[in-house]
Amino acid sequence: MTVHFIGAGPGAADLLTVRAVNLLRDSPVCLYAGTYLDPEVLAHCAPDAELIDTQHLDLDQITAHLVAADAAGKDVARLCSGDPSIYSALTEQTQRLDRHGISWDVTPGVPAYAAAAALLGAELTVPEVVQSVVLTRTHARSTAMPETEALRNFAHTRATLVLHLAVTRIRALAAELAPEYGPDCPAAVVYRASQPEQLILRGTLADIAERTEAAGLKQAAVILVGRALAESLSCTRSHLYDPARVRRH
Repeated sequence: MTVHFIGAGPGAADLLTVRAVNLLRDSPVCLYAGTYLDPEVLAHCAPDAELIDTQHLDLDQITAHLVAADAAGKDVARLCSGDPSIYSALTEQTQRLDRHGISWDVTPGVPAYAAAAALLGAELTVPEVVQSVVLTRTHARSTAMPETEALRNFAHTRATLVLHLAVTRIRALAAELAPEYGPDCPAAVVYRASQPEQLILRGTLADIAERTEAAGLKQAAVILVGRALAESLSCTRSHLYDPARVRRH
């Protein structure tokens, strides 16, 4: 028996990997976070699979379901929104499974920031504009951020910034970022990327908070900030595709 941690991607049923679909089909038990998941994803599960929504469960209750499935000799598909490597509580869950002697593995998924960038039609790393992407979040009611990861420290780099779990604090964040990025810096908020109710808001650090608050967004949104998001952008030809580059065969 194995617990399969599966990246469910941004929510759309057709953005799962082939491996993820196969594991969903073959697992008798599926635990999923109903808050962020398009219900069509569950259509990949077997008709008789036991489906458990974890949105109202704490970690002890989730672990109890995994232990019970192991005792019954049943594989589990544990769906994580986006990719399990980012903000999935993977470490907490796998440590508990290790203590119970339960085997597990991980299948990657499309991360939310990649789905958001796709909808924006944006490359987040544009030659001689920006070559780094910072994935981070902010602290409100969640666990505290390490002191070295204060948002102002990341702002100094002027890298493309992707903020998860932060949409309710967007006005304060925009004000904090504007001194480094400039109030005219492009910013975007993407809500439920790839799902039927998806919403894309474009603006600058000067007005993105107003647009977001007007839309009433409270969760399931990613904030992106950086010059790479400009809809009209001149960039240098990358070395990889430069005709002057010497290519060895």
